[in-house]
Amino acid sequence: MPSLQKTSAPQDRSQGRPRTVIPTHRDKVAAAGSELIGGPYGRWASTGTGQLTPVRVIALVAIGMFALGMVQKLPCYNWAWFRGTTSQYTHACYSDIPHLFSGRGFADGLVPYFDRLGGDIPFLEYPVLTGLFMEVAAWLTPGGGDTTQQEQAYWLANAGLLMVCAAVLAVCVARTHRLRPWDGLLVALAPSVALTATINWDLLAVALTAAAVLMWSRGRPLAFGVLLGLATASKLYPVLLLCPLLMLCWRAGKWREFGTAALGAGGAWLVVNLPVMLLAPEGWKQFYVFSRQRNVDFGSVWLLVSQRTGTAIPPDRANLYALLLMLAAVAGLAYLAFTAPRRPRFVQLAFLIVAAFVLTNKVYSPQYVLWLVPLAVLARPRWRDFLVWQACEVMYFVGVWMYLAFTTSGNKQGLPVDGYQFVIVLHLAGTLYLCAMVVRDILRPENDPVRQDGADDPSGGVLDGAEDVVVAGRAAHPARHAAPVEDDGPRVEWGTPGEQSSRG
Repeated sequence: MPSLQKTSAPQDRSQGRPRTVIPTHRDKVAAAGSELIGGPYGRWASTGTGQLTPVRVIALVAIGMFALGMVQKLPCYNWAWFRGTTSQYTHACYSDIPHLFSGRGFADGLVPYFDRLGGDIPFLEYPVLTGLFMEVAAWLTPGGGDTTQQEQAYWLANAGLLMVCAAVLAVCVARTHRLRPWDGLLVALAPSVALTATINWDLLAVALTAAAVLMWSRGRPLAFGVLLGLATASKLYPVLLLCPLLMLCWRAGKWREFGTAALGAGGAWLVVNLPVMLLAPEGWKQFYVFSRQRNVDFGSVWLLVSQRTGTAIPPDRANLYALLLMLAAVAGLAYLAFTAPRRPRFVQLAFLIVAAFVLTNKVYSPQYVLWLVPLAVLARPRWRDFLVWQACEVMYFVGVWMYLAFTTSGNKQGLPVDGYQFVIVLHLAGTLYLCAMVVRDILRPENDPVRQDGADDPSGGVLDGAEDVVVAGRAAHPARHAAPVEDDGPRVEWGTPGEQSSRG
């Protein structure tokens, strides 16, 4: 049975310990960008010492970018949220948070899931842990003043809590790959994070998911499961990570660890949901009813098809189409997981399955890009590819608000339908491009920037360096060839144990 290629981390020859990977030494785009702050990291610089360690720098940058995102919302905070609808779109500063303070009963002291709302939606349509987050922010919102002042205060309370989530997210990504902490800078500097962080409450689930991946990378499957269960209680998408984990643990024979993670996730989700499920069943199921009955909406491929054909796609049919495409994507991931010449890294498959969910879903709200950012950074830490994708997402972010301005303004100022369809295609193309790069890295591991540094699967936990147990296709007869190296970097080989040799 073929085994994983044996690799070792890059060594610091002077001190005999693993070296921290410096992006400006390995990535041309990062090196070029560093000229803005004095140029690439110096040869004699000491990495990770002093007060400003990489993780601390990344946390500070993340907080700074989050603050810039808050500044971008100032036109809406000051007046545009409260004076009609079009202005908040033309300034691209819309947020659900202030509108739902009154619209979901927090201004009136209603208890989520237990107290019925007026209007079309009878109960809060968010998962339970997100509902608790919203309620805590309402508790932190001072009373008194008019409705406008209360909505402003509610947004600020949520922004403060979400800023903590943003810092946790950046730190977790920076610590996941031990020798690549600077990759977290991609998360901290991502323009899509700054622009969308306070649109909704998605950062809570994203931070919990990043923390779960960090725990798995440290070989703690129970902590991973608990955090993933809490993330799923905040947003549905994190549960998808169990699918690629199952495939990889199957290939490596790590059934006990997968079982621990799955039980931890199910148990944590149940602990959070069960009280509301039993005491307020109608309110608890509102999220699932709303998700099932929701019409085809902004940003989705289904809206694009509907607009181009002039034929409306009913929710039940869109749900079926999306399910079929997701099943096809899962089948494709399974093929990759078991036939790739080298077992894919966990975050590579995790990114691909969440990207498939984003691409096939019947709605793509601008903040959904947050789901992909940390997984994209860990799966493909190349500045060029990341920035190409981010440029597409920023174009979509601007485009969706300009399209809403066009549809809500009487003078039709903004982006017309054809222009909006173009930015949808741009968003889809950017995500597919990044997916293609990750798939290429899986099929040709010598192109994987993480494995070029001599690592196997630094986010894989118990999968890191594990022997294969179940393989198929080409993986059963892997070719022997080494990853290209630069200067004195590590040489990497794979093949059957008898075929492996020592080189360099």
